[in-house]
Amino acid sequence: MSISEERVRSALESYVEPYLQQTLAEAGALRALQLQGDAVLVKLQLGFPTVGYTHTLQAALQQHLQAAGLTVTLTLELSSLIVPHAVQRHLKPLSGVRNIVAVASGKGGVGKSTVAVNLALAWAAGGAQVGILDADIYGPSQPLMLGLAGQRPVSHDGKRLLPLEAHGLKAMSIGFLVDPEQAVVWRGPMVTQALTQLLSDTDWGDLDYLVVDMPPGTGDIQLTLAQRVPVAGAVIVTTPQDIALADARKGLAMFEKVAVPVLGIIENMSVHVCSQCGHVEHIFGAGGGARLAAQNSVALLGELPLDVRIREEADGGRPSVIAEPDSPRARSYVEAARHTAAALARRSRDRSALFPKIVVEDS
Repeated sequence: MSISEERVRSALESYVEPYLQQTLAEAGALRALQLQGDAVLVKLQLGFPTVGYTHTLQAALQQHLQAAGLTVTLTLELSSLIVPHAVQRHLKPLSGVRNIVAVASGKGGVGKSTVAVNLALAWAAGGAQVGILDADIYGPSQPLMLGLAGQRPVSHDGKRLLPLEAHGLKAMSIGFLVDPEQAVVWRGPMVTQALTQLLSDTDWGDLDYLVVDMPPGTGDIQLTLAQRVPVAGAVIVTTPQDIALADARKGLAMFEKVAVPVLGIIENMSVHVCSQCGHVEHIFGAGGGARLAAQNSVALLGELPLDVRIREEADGGRPSVIAEPDSPRARSYVEAARHTAAALARRSRDRSALFPKIVVEDS
């Protein structure tokens, strides 16, 4: 009996994509389907970076079709098209930047900057155009983590700075503009003004994602930044212990106050695996990130390992996703990055470009 295109389409659209946590029909992901005999070509657009994911998803879809009684040979093509998503209502998206994602923490010392740079690198490895803004004026760390310490940005027009580039990322930081040995002794208004200038006076070009590595804490500086920067979504980084979770709750509350959607929680330093014997130990406790996510009805986007090599690789200017992309520690960042981008893809799109500009003139 011949297989109809309608049966194949129906079966495919019932597949629940694990990162989006939606059926392909709910996600509107199916862009084309061509059936010739027992061969089917499927084109999907998932809305998050998919380079490196095609083989895995193709195998899963093949198995799904077979379970539905459809014996076909499937070829899959994935589109990595990233669309803009809505920001706070009183702000406009930054020109050329489709999505700004803030990576924040309620307190320092939880590895937020390491998480931010590895998320950005994972998105870039997945086929997206990505930038990172180091928003920590007092303690910028991205110049060191990206191997750009001591370099200075230039301007072609005397008005806007060109970001520096490393490992496929565009980067801007106050650390590129001041002496690394010099302490930045500025009050809050100067800090927020400097950061808004770094954001708006940098020629980012065309980006799918701009990751903002937020300063730690939930004080006036962080609140003002969250109000001024057009953010499509925020990620809260925490460690499992109670003191970090208590501060992470404050970070969640801050973003709720300024109507920035929290995409989810990333639990850093979740588990330590001994490099000598393989013993697994939850040094800072277990399950804290999952409980926090459940209590606040947000997603747990990832549980990242405590591994000395992550620190060594970041200090050496080649974070884990670049240094050893096939290692378990790098794959944990890739997984968290896909879950984060998929959480953003599920959100409402920015429709402002669809509406005409209305100009009122005296006649």
